[in-house]
Amino acid sequence: MKRKLFEMTTSPVTLRVAIGDYPHTLPLKRGEVASSMLKLDFVEMKPMHTAFKPMVREHAFDISELALVTVLQAKAYGKGLTLLPAAMLSRFQHNTCLYNSARGDLRPADLAGKRIGVRSYSQTTGAYIRGIIENDYGVDLSSVQWVTFEDGHVAEARDPEDVIRARPGQDITQMLIDGELDAAIYGAAMPDDPSLRSVIPDPDAAARAWYDTHGVIPVNHMVVVTDELMRSQPKAVVEFYRLLEASKTKAGLPKAGMIDTAPFGREANRPCLELLISYAVQQNLIPRRFGVDELW
Repeated sequence: MKRKLFEMTTSPVTLRVAIGDYPHTLPLKRGEVASSMLKLDFVEMKPMHTAFKPMVREHAFDISELALVTVLQAKAYGKGLTLLPAAMLSRFQHNTCLYNSARGDLRPADLAGKRIGVRSYSQTTGAYIRGIIENDYGVDLSSVQWVTFEDGHVAEARDPEDVIRARPGQDITQMLIDGELDAAIYGAAMPDDPSLRSVIPDPDAAARAWYDTHGVIPVNHMVVVTDELMRSQPKAVVEFYRLLEASKTKAGLPKAGMIDTAPFGREANRPCLELLISYAVQQNLIPRRFGVDELW
């Protein structure tokens, strides 16, 4: 349920926060950076994506990490959330689409007419890898049979009509091993099976080449705040963002000469958001193309 927020006084404002444990957030969560203006009530949600549905549907937290496709769909359906330009989780995606090599080789050019599983059609990793195989490898996504295992976080955001649901109790990896799926898209939890290999050959090299072309680190999760908090406690929101920045600095990130995998700031995150918005429109994940500045 939404909680009533009071105007800031001399007493600290308590914020209910759900963000993950990352190198750049741990100093904040450990109390190594703090503010007299705020009292942070961290709610531990593991795995992190279990926080997303209650945040979107109930405003269970004042501030939460949220997957970016969910951010876009929440915007489309008026869920009362505002994006902060603070990346939590990012990764290159080229290694996330796997096939069973025991059944023969499978390359992006072979995907037309195949069955590909993904946890949810709106999963952000799925949106990225579909965008990559369509725009960089020329795969017609409409020729693929997409198989999902659960709904997305935004109830009103329906899957395209040609997306089908696996039967209750079916497991994506077992279906891939058994040949019921030709390929499957994974997120952070990659299966430990040497027979399961990347559909995109040499995915690390492919990701480096993709980065050289696009100049983008694919961000999966950023931070949102409720519009209620933005209206009632704007100074608290500004202070929380300052603490996130201070936590990243305390962690010594980004390291010199390394890609910044947790970009902060509107302009630093704009190219990634523009790219993902384009992918989301192509894949019928959102009903219209947003301007990035509509999200802040």
